[in-house]
Amino acid sequence: MEVGCFISLEELDISENMLSGKIPTSLGSCIKLEYLFMGRNLFQGNISPSLESLRGLQYLDFSENNLSGQIPKILEASVYLKFLNLSYNHFEGKVPTDRVFKNISAISVKGNNKICGGIPKFQRPNCKYKKPKLTVALKLIISIFSGLLGVALVLSLLFLYSLRKKRKENTLRDLSKKFLLELSFQSLLNATNGFSSTNLIDVGSFGSVYKGILDHGGQVNTVAIKVLNPYYHGASKNFIAKCEALQNTRHQNLVKVFTSCFGIDYQGHDFNALVYEFMRNGNLDEWLHPTSRSNETLEGPRSLSFHQRLNIAVDVVNALDYLHHNCYTTIVHCDLKPSNILLDDEMIGHVSDFGLAKLLFDATEDSFINHSSSIEVRGTVGYTPPGAQE
Repeated sequence: MEVGCFISLEELDISENMLSGKIPTSLGSCIKLEYLFMGRNLFQGNISPSLESLRGLQYLDFSENNLSGQIPKILEASVYLKFLNLSYNHFEGKVPTDRVFKNISAISVKGNNKICGGIPKFQRPNCKYKKPKLTVALKLIISIFSGLLGVALVLSLLFLYSLRKKRKENTLRDLSKKFLLELSFQSLLNATNGFSSTNLIDVGSFGSVYKGILDHGGQVNTVAIKVLNPYYHGASKNFIAKCEALQNTRHQNLVKVFTSCFGIDYQGHDFNALVYEFMRNGNLDEWLHPTSRSNETLEGPRSLSFHQRLNIAVDVVNALDYLHHNCYTTIVHCDLKPSNILLDDEMIGHVSDFGLAKLLFDATEDSFINHSSSIEVRGTVGYTPPGAQE
């Protein structure tokens, strides 16, 4: 049916007339309509969106029809609607909860068995949203796409791993070439009697230091060999940081590095080592706090005179001044402590252990690069400078 409407019409009652069809869209032209009664007819389909034009509507009765679909949001948005009867239709879905739908005495939705939600007084079940069923073809497409995506991800990870490993090997190789000579794992094994405990000098978080005798081209040297612990998190980065910090440093108060060594040991683990000049008088911490060792017999009590202490302090200051101001690349040590200050035969101090060092480029280049190792505790408590944790 079609319903003509006067613009000035305020009330329309066509209930109980056995009218059928859809809700006439022409009702939208009755913009002053306040009362609309269409109950007890045979209307079907959805409520026409044209009712949105009836902004002054106060009373609306659609009861006892064959209307279906969702309860439109336009009814919830109506500001002046005071009474709404949607009972005994075939509406479905969620009942709104705002404005007129909040007043149980102003609305009736009974007889609609497929609706859910709304305010608790409606006593309707909670809405359960059904997941759309996937067709066999769609499931097959998703399975194939997921499989291809998984394979691509695995291949990408393998490629990145191999690229990272190759880059690491190239970096270590380039760094190793900057030192005076290249040594193999076997040569260091022979120099330390198989890294025996009798040659062990010190054990730290990053690795162990061994005393070794190197015979290279007929020239015999006593050296200190620091072997990094492959199981320690960030060991490789620590090794690279040491190499980068030491490759271009030349100063009488810095520990002298003969070479680096990287490769694979007999168990298939990464082997990284640095070969230093051997310091017969150990480190400053052993002189400040002397303790007896099981593999070492002290000829006498170790003590430092005031003059020796002052000279060692000057040695350390000279080394730091060189690192901060006269090095090609400014270096900040970040872990300066007595155990990292080694003493030679003449009790001259040498700064060592650059595993946490930071390399700072010229400020005019507007750049900052941190080559410190990735470890959880950066430096030693009590000796870590401000900013080393950044």
